[in-house]
Amino acid sequence: QVQLVESGGGLVQAGGSLRLSCAASGRTFSRAVLGWFRQAPGKERELVAAIIWSDGSTYYEQFVKGRFTISRDNAKNTVSLQMNSLKPEDTAVYYCAVDLYTLEVVHTTPGDYDYWGQGTQVTVSS
Repeated sequence: QVQLVESGGGLVQAGGSLRLSCAASGRTFSRAVLGWFRQAPGKERELVAAIIWSDGSTYYEQFVKGRFTISRDNAKNTVSLQMNSLKPEDTAVYYCAVDLYTLEVVHTTPGDYDYWGQGTQVTVSS
């Protein structure tokens, strides 16, 4: 059984930084895509960034390009999201998710992802 455990959320002022981590276990992810999603109150869950586990190729939604960086550590089976220049509109619960059967194609729809972490709250104050 796949398990994803997020950590690193918290409260930060606008312009500040946070680093989220996702520890993945339960199987190998050699052909998988790992993504970070977020969901703000009253809004749909949306993809923020994703990484192809095998070669480290990354994907970012436009609203975080240049501010967020996704990376993975193969040895530790972790995926991180470095978030810089945070804005109040980045406030949301952030989720780590894995798409196991993607054949290394990044999907942006939450329904395409097979396993999810419990989420971690990120709050950016103005």
